[in-house]
Amino acid sequence: MEIIRTPQEMQRRALELERAGHMVGFVPTMGFLHDGHLSLMHLARSRCDVLVASIFVNPAQFGPNEDLDAYPRDFARDEALCEAAGVDIVFYPEPASMYASDASVWIDETRLSQGLCGASRPGHFRGVCTVVAKLFNLVRPDVAVFGEKDAQQLRIIERMVRDLDFPVEIVRGPTVREADGLAMSSRNKYLDASQRRDALCLKRSLDEVTDMVRQGERQVAVLRDAMADGIGKVAAAAIDYIEFVDDATLVPVQLVEGRTLVAMAVKIGPTRLIDNAVLEP
Repeated sequence: MEIIRTPQEMQRRALELERAGHMVGFVPTMGFLHDGHLSLMHLARSRCDVLVASIFVNPAQFGPNEDLDAYPRDFARDEALCEAAGVDIVFYPEPASMYASDASVWIDETRLSQGLCGASRPGHFRGVCTVVAKLFNLVRPDVAVFGEKDAQQLRIIERMVRDLDFPVEIVRGPTVREADGLAMSSRNKYLDASQRRDALCLKRSLDEVTDMVRQGERQVAVLRDAMADGIGKVAAAAIDYIEFVDDATLVPVQLVEGRTLVAMAVKIGPTRLIDNAVLEP
């Protein structure tokens, strides 16, 4: 397995692979890998000749009061997991090599990014789109795999690829959960034992509204109240948002009539967790 540290070397290697006719798969990550990341790597591995994974904690997508400095990092562990997952190249750059000190060009999606996490994390998706575009230019993948857990991010990347004509196929990877239902996330490391139990309220609330829709409930106000009531019973939980939106446009809906994404962000103690489900009447 190769480890590449600079953008220039990554792009040079990518051009070599392209000229040799290799199908390149790509999984971008911020490291501190878990089985959710590894599932994306396995999915990409099945679709390519050469698999590249990036490990880069992107400063451009963190707000001034967010957890950039505290974000968990363990490159030695990540390296071993990547090798076991069949990764051929790990791209592991330093922030200073990815962003010039006077960088002034950014990519900003202006429709899908307005609500959900975009409303509570201004500038976040500008940072996400910019770094993913840069990574696409450096890695030059034919296929890139993104997880459904980050549902809004996934749809924004799909829109960016469509609107800017990136020659990349975006593949959706299913959310991977712990045995008790908690969506896997690098930030789960922040939770102590009590908070870890409390965090299960996210999945319980999604299961409840999924059952309600199956039984015929269509009113979003009723469904949202049920979720808020359940989460509100957990003292450590503070709701950032619970939203029901059209699965394609991310426009809020009042009735569950077509494919509807229910997405939430909830703080358990100081840790902000997200989760989602797609409802189909």
